[in-house]
Amino acid sequence: MASDHTGPAPERQGSWRDSVPEATAVDLENLLGTGVSAAREQLQRGGGFLPFALTVQNDGEVRLVAVSPADTAGGDGSEFDAEAMINDLQALLKQNRNDFRAAALVCDILLVEDDSDAIHVAAEHRDGSVFAAVLPYAANTATQEWEFGRLEADTNEPVIWVD
Repeated sequence: MASDHTGPAPERQGSWRDSVPEATAVDLENLLGTGVSAAREQLQRGGGFLPFALTVQNDGEVRLVAVSPADTAGGDGSEFDAEAMINDLQALLKQNRNDFRAAALVCDILLVEDDSDAIHVAAEHRDGSVFAAVLPYAANTATQEWEFGRLEADTNEPVIWVD
């Protein structure tokens, strides 16, 4: 189930990297790359993916963070509440933020303007830096394969290192 994405149009990646310390940029880019790769792999294997998070531990290790799907009001297990899962992930990350130096939330969204599904990765660093990106995708019914668009920067607000 994709969340609607009705925020501002994605910004072009320009001097973003120049605006943050090198170590921060490396952490955020690592989370972005790992998040996109993991979501693409899950799409190709199972036709979809549940929201998940990644963290860069204080020692530099990248870890996957997941929560159990929350059933929708129907309760038959065929649908899940992605918004509840995202809220649970954000709460878990915020609660344990002293254990890592950067984190990213990865989810499936709907780009309303383009009428396209997309992988959304929102990364933030404990120093206050944030970076997000979207990767549009669609199923090609003729080839039975996924086709991916161009990765573009997106806007995002910090949610973990805020009080």
